[in-house]
Amino acid sequence: MSAVPSRFNATKAATEREVRGAGGAASPAGPVNAGAGQAGVVSHAAGGPSFSPLYRQIKDLIIASLQGGEWKAGEAIPSELDLAARFGVSQGTVRKAVDEMAAENLLVRRQGKGTFVATHAEQKVQYRFLRLMPDEGSQSLERQLLDCKRLRAPAAIAKQLQLRAGDQMVEVRRLLKAQGRPVVLDDIWLPGNLFKGLTTERLNQYRGPFYGLFEAEFGVHMIRAQEKIRALAADAEAAALLQVPVGAPLLSVERLSFTYGDKPVELRRGLYHTESHFYRNELN
Repeated sequence: MSAVPSRFNATKAATEREVRGAGGAASPAGPVNAGAGQAGVVSHAAGGPSFSPLYRQIKDLIIASLQGGEWKAGEAIPSELDLAARFGVSQGTVRKAVDEMAAENLLVRRQGKGTFVATHAEQKVQYRFLRLMPDEGSQSLERQLLDCKRLRAPAAIAKQLQLRAGDQMVEVRRLLKAQGRPVVLDDIWLPGNLFKGLTTERLNQYRGPFYGLFEAEFGVHMIRAQEKIRALAADAEAAALLQVPVGAPLLSVERLSFTYGDKPVELRRGLYHTESHFYRNELN
């Protein structure tokens, strides 16, 4: 097998660190050996040798460029031909990397226009992580911001966000309403160092989804999330805000959202009133 050039081989681990990091990453520019085709390289990490297909390595390099801000949310990335020339690989290798990123909602293909960085600002994906659907009619939600404040992170929340207890964080509380009736009470926690300048005034001024604001003004792109779901009874505070009786059944949804490199950047605990809504998920 043809040797992979030192730039790619030597920086593979560095690229992985860049992808995992919280800050910007330098854009990878060195070519990958074109003769390698669809093959991969063996990485001798601390845990032992592991095989990484070439298209996956190209995917890592594209993600590093996304994280570094070379292409921002909603912007077009270079064509597959241009990326193939940049990395010194076949167009097929790039296409396979881009296909996987599109399947993971990192990129969006638009027929006749090109491939774009996915964004939560688009109407059709504004509520991609919100799986609460109305029993009848289309989804139409309005937001009521209740609070936004900065505080020291409690240990339990800090741990999930990979912060230290006492680090600065932002806490947001809001209601989502359908036809004027509250259906979701959200408590949201964000790392303070990533969301400097986030205030009640700024959240009230922004008309789009929160994630669109996070992308546009703070450079934080939510690319995936994991959830824990359980049923519980409404306590007095939740009952008053959701306008239900104390003890009414609610769906508790705890969501941890991640940006590039699987870095957690948002913890959200929502209480869902499902009298006229249901939780929908798709299993593949």
